[in-house]
Amino acid sequence: MPAPLKVYYPWNDLEPGQSFFVPALDVYAAKEAGLKAALHLRVKGKATFGLFNGRHGVLFTRLDG
Repeated sequence: MPAPLKVYYPWNDLEPGQSFFVPALDVYAAKEAGLKAALHLRVKGKATFGLFNGRHGVLFTRLDG
C-alpha cells in the first residue's frame, strides 16, 4: 500500500476571512485533518463541503481570533 499523501494546510499564510480549497474524495477525513492542523497552530477556522471547478472537497476559512 502506498504511503498517504501529505497535505499542506496554509493556515499561517492566511489573513482572517481568507480561504483555501482542498479537493478530496473523503471530505470528512479532509475536514478533520484540516481542522486538526488549525488547532495545532492555534488558529480558528471553519470547514465547508462543496464543489470548486467541478472538484469535490472542503473549503477552509480562517476566522478572527
